[in-house]
Amino acid sequence: MGRLLIRIAAGVAAVLLLFWLLSIVVGLLVWIVMIAAVVGVVWLGVKMLRSDTGPGR
Repeated sequence: MGRLLIRIAAGVAAVLLLFWLLSIVVGLLVWIVMIAAVVGVVWLGVKMLRSDTGPGR
């Protein structure tokens, strides 16, 4: 009975560790996507402002 309990506890710990690692990876991916979106919007804004104030006007 004791060995079975230890195996169940080890399995639960492994599953919790797996979900914890997955949450870290997903969190990092979300932060990377958000930073990339902000950088992209800023870059597009600067590009549009430069095209508006070009030598053609």
